[in-house]
Amino acid sequence: MCGCMHSTQDQALHLEGEPNPSAAPTSTLTSRKMPKSISISKQLASIKALGKGSDLEKAIATAALIFRNSSDPDGKLGKPTAKNLLQTQFRNFTEGQETKQKYKDLLSELDEHTENKLDFEDFMILLLSITVMSDLLQNIWSVKTTK
Repeated sequence: MCGCMHSTQDQALHLEGEPNPSAAPTSTLTSRKMPKSISISKQLASIKALGKGSDLEKAIATAALIFRNSSDPDGKLGKPTAKNLLQTQFRNFTEGQETKQKYKDLLSELDEHTENKLDFEDFMILLLSITVMSDLLQNIWSVKTTK
């Protein structure tokens, strides 16, 4: 969708002490994939660079790990898997959106992708698009913070 380079996914998952993954061919990325049996929190803890990371950095790293753990060997998410992730991992943002035309349009875009697969960039754009239109975002904006 945005035409960005795939290095974004690799940068979010770069482990301290490993060579820069953006210099490696895409085919080697799956060999560094963490086993699905390891919890996301343990996977995050193993990324030394995130030890002192901000909440936002950890949130993006979590999204990247969930994508990577769910993607196929080519680093893509099939349409059914993407929809399942939205329903299971993003349900508080998608809840109540099913009848809204914008939400239906976003999901129909999944059909337009070659082989019905999403890369990481397209998946993140989908998450952000759903976040922006969600009812939950309005609740988040109304939360009062103390300064």
